Amino acid sequence: MSDVFEQVEEELRSERYKRLARTWLPVVGGILLVALIAALAWWGWQSWETSKADKASIAMERGLDSLEQNNPVGADAAFAQAAKEGNSAYKSLALQQRAGIALNAGRDAEALAYLDEAARATRDPLIAGPAAYKALLLAMDVETLDQVKARADALIGDDKPFNAFAQEALALALLQHGKTDEAKAILVVLKNDLDTPQQVSRNAQIAMDAIDSGGVTNIQAIMTQMAAAQAAAAQARAQAPAQQTAPQQPAARTPQ
Repeated sequence: MSDVFEQVEEELRSERYKRLARTWLPVVGGILLVALIAALAWWGWQSWETSKADKASIAMERGLDSLEQNNPVGADAAFAQAAKEGNSAYKSLALQQRAGIALNAGRDAEALAYLDEAARATRDPLIAGPAAYKALLLAMDVETLDQVKARADALIGDDKPFNAFAQEALALALLQHGKTDEAKAILVVLKNDLDTPQQVSRNAQIAMDAIDSGGVTNIQAIMTQMAAAQAAAAQARAQAPAQQTAPQQPAARTPQ
């Protein structure tokens, strides 16, 4: 009799398992199918992105070669292709190159448009930041003070890589529009902030000296002094390693 009960119980368990299988197998199968589709989509997207990056890299290299050969037309065409085919990073970098070509040709408005597009092309602040900063400098001569302030504010912040440079640009824009007190307040902070890059700190000191001496009316003179200071600092940095590593010259012999 116990064998009969065991057989009946086994059949009941078997039937229960069958019902569970009929209920859950379609669900599990659907989940696995979705996972497979997602994996294939990810692989396809990665392959597509890699292909785009490869094409953009070739176009960027061709553009840089054309610039070295003094062929801005060919370079611009190559950078246009890189911007069209590349991912967000390549697009931003290629557009910045196109902006430089346009600026060298005197097409300032076109250059500014390229820089704005480059800044919007990627969320990476280390790539978008330079484009936005260069656009800020270019806009200082063609846009209103409020527009320039808006551009600077987007780059100002303790967690933003171009914070000090944007503040410096904003101070110069304020000086351009006669806002001497506002400009000096920014310059004082830049000069005394330990996180300010050395060159920006030196520029802030130059601008403050010009304000205190009454030479602020000639903003172009201040810009010239800043450029000269930057050039001197760059030359000093370039000469320092050479001086440290240059072999000692033998003493000159006196002709007999």
